[in-house]
Amino acid sequence: MTNDCDHKKQSENIRDKRVHTLDMRSCVHNLSQNPGAEIVRYGRRKKDILSLGQGEGDKPTPDFIMQAAQKALYEGRTFYGAVLGHDILRDEIATYYKNIYGLDITQNRVFVTNSGSNAMHLALTALLDEGDEVVAVTPIWKNLLGAVELAQADFVEVPLDFNHQQKDNGGWSLDLDRLFDACTDKTRIILITTPSNPTGWVMSEEEMRAVLEFARARGMWIVSDEVYGRLAYGMKCAPSFLDVAAPDDRLFTVNSFSKAWAMTGWRLGWLVGPPQSEECIRDIALYDHMGPPAFTQYGGIEALRHGENFIPEQMSLWQGNRDFVHEFFEQTGRINSVPSGATFYSFFKVDGEPDCLDFAKRLIDDVSLSLAPGCAFGQVGRGYMRLCYAVSRPRLEEALERMQRALKG
Repeated sequence: MTNDCDHKKQSENIRDKRVHTLDMRSCVHNLSQNPGAEIVRYGRRKKDILSLGQGEGDKPTPDFIMQAAQKALYEGRTFYGAVLGHDILRDEIATYYKNIYGLDITQNRVFVTNSGSNAMHLALTALLDEGDEVVAVTPIWKNLLGAVELAQADFVEVPLDFNHQQKDNGGWSLDLDRLFDACTDKTRIILITTPSNPTGWVMSEEEMRAVLEFARARGMWIVSDEVYGRLAYGMKCAPSFLDVAAPDDRLFTVNSFSKAWAMTGWRLGWLVGPPQSEECIRDIALYDHMGPPAFTQYGGIEALRHGENFIPEQMSLWQGNRDFVHEFFEQTGRINSVPSGATFYSFFKVDGEPDCLDFAKRLIDDVSLSLAPGCAFGQVGRGYMRLCYAVSRPRLEEALERMQRALKG
């Protein structure tokens, strides 16, 4: 009789044979593994799994957003649309930047995409050639580094520093000198996520100015993932690179409807770049996905027009959950963390658990709790775990009770 390990080896052998048989490109065959996705798949085999491993809450999309998309469906908005998104949505995003950030962003700088991930892919595809180098501030979501690999470029990790005594920014900070020293003649892009998934670190406007000045002097691009920009505690919005950049700077910012408006499954996002990039991004999007679905964009329009009250409602719940999680962690006496300055994650270490991937699997096996392993976010994340607390209090309490059992066991 074969065991689970035997089945796993057989599956891996079959997969490897298929890859070679299909003669896939080396960039696909050599694509590094995603431990976070591995844990999600591992947890799905358990019927009673409680997952706080993915970056989404448990509230459905608000009714007023769904009704707008439903209305668009019944009005017959089910045909091909503009590759870079409906003009009405591009205009609405420009208006959003005016209302929230006080910025004048013209429509020809706004490109509607099939999710924030797709926006990142379009930006990297437009900029990278084989052998180029990306300097990435880590920890960072693995999918972003995977997109660099698919472009056959290389990446260099510049880790944030963690100080448990530092109470702001979740205890994390960026050494700008280390970031600048990591850049070489091969560096094409500086890649930054702010606010940071998974740490909650928020880059200051002063730091952005320094990075922008450095990149300008060397002809480098900045790609800034700002998907969590509305999820900063104590402020209406986190600083954006758009606050400090000129329209024609070598800058792409990535954004999404997923987090702030509870629209993860809609796969709707946007990219902002210099006006000269519009034609290039349109050409890539044409062959990549032919444009975002027509009817979903009307949900996005409604979110931007009438969704401002929904964001603070969510933030109030998440801030309470953040403090609740931190209090629990301190009471265990084994967990090292600082409350995050933004997002809805706690990124923490458990004393005596140096192998985060092994610990993540044991949490699933022993107490049916799925969390994201820190090694999914780069080298600096090894030994850490990420918990998403954007859920109801009863669900969060159940998750922490399961973790308590695992720590005692």
